[in-house]
Amino acid sequence: MNWTRRVNVIKGVANALSYMHHDCSPPIIHRDISSNNVLLDEEYEACVSDFGTARLLKPDSSDWTSQAGTCGYVAPELSYTMKVTRKCDVYSFGVLTLEVLMGRHPSELISMLLSSSYSVLPSPKQKMLLKNELDKRLSPPTMDTLEELLSMMKLAISCLDTNPQSRPDMHYVSKKVETTILKPSFSLQYDSC
Repeated sequence: MNWTRRVNVIKGVANALSYMHHDCSPPIIHRDISSNNVLLDEEYEACVSDFGTARLLKPDSSDWTSQAGTCGYVAPELSYTMKVTRKCDVYSFGVLTLEVLMGRHPSELISMLLSSSYSVLPSPKQKMLLKNELDKRLSPPTMDTLEELLSMMKLAISCLDTNPQSRPDMHYVSKKVETTILKPSFSLQYDSC
């Protein structure tokens, strides 16, 4: 999967979560957003699947729950509050986005980010760190594509904020992701004479 297809997967999941959180009444919280629960169709369009742990947020009822979700994607506050909120899915989306861009689960990067004073506006050193985390199995992105991918990584990192109230909502995330447009990269080949 090239960079464009990966970004389209992220866009598909962001749009699905935005719809579930902001356009459904009552809102639907998936509670298990992970790479195992994203299916791709024949055009590589992402579809969120497996709603077995999903919950409806009803204003007149309790949103307390038992632990659910895939280890490594579950928002940290769920382990001590057990209260389901939209921000739980936002955290999982951040993990998934980094995984799609890195080509592997971002557990080490998340641990490092949580243990340091990482800013959502990274320094040149932090930008280099993020650039080095991109999936090495793909050809290096062009400068324009790299800036778009780093922007998407910064957005994903904002979804991992330890304070759930500081995480963006999925409507905002979906709008930001929609503006990410990767230009096709062309390579010129010269015929030898």
